[in-house]
Amino acid sequence: MLLVEDDDSIADMLRGFFERDGFRFLHALTGEEAIERLRIRPVSLVLLDLNLSGIDGVETCRRMREFTQVPVLMLTARDSEIDKVLGLEMGGDDYITKPFSPRELMARVKAVLRRSEEPLQKPRILEVAEYEIDGGKRTVTTPSGGKVVPTAREFDLLWFLAEHQGIALSRSRILETVWGYEYFGETRTVDVHIRQLRKKIEGIPIETVWGVGYRLGE
Repeated sequence: MLLVEDDDSIADMLRGFFERDGFRFLHALTGEEAIERLRIRPVSLVLLDLNLSGIDGVETCRRMREFTQVPVLMLTARDSEIDKVLGLEMGGDDYITKPFSPRELMARVKAVLRRSEEPLQKPRILEVAEYEIDGGKRTVTTPSGGKVVPTAREFDLLWFLAEHQGIALSRSRILETVWGYEYFGETRTVDVHIRQLRKKIEGIPIETVWGVGYRLGE
């Protein structure tokens, strides 16, 4: 994994914790350094502090998303909802607020890795509103033949909705299935990813079921 953190004491603590559990660990002090490292050497996961000197974590995540879909777990001391939402909208897969329990962080990391390594979908194609969702290629083909490539988390979310088309799914069920853990975080995470999907794929009818969650329209 790649940790992007400008506090050496936090970095050293996390390095020891994760290396004891068998993880190989890279460390970058700035967003710029992290982007260059990621261009040279692919990793399985990025732990990204939002409060960095230079370009902040939100901008770092946005630039990473220009060339990689690697899972990104954001570390933040910022407690305001707008910061969390911005991070998710720039392509973050999940976040955890400082101070955090190392055990919870490990659980979140393993959940993110499990979802990225064991995709929900089988290698087949689902059709929704004349769009083709390809589970093997992880792409969406529009009725006109264009291609849309969602982030890994967005695709898993779309596939889960498509497999349960017409069924209202609660936010907590979506979190547990798509994110791989049972309500560690806020269901706001689901709302942000739904909004991103609606922007990228306007023709697929993702409906809000008030008081419950979301449903892919038939």
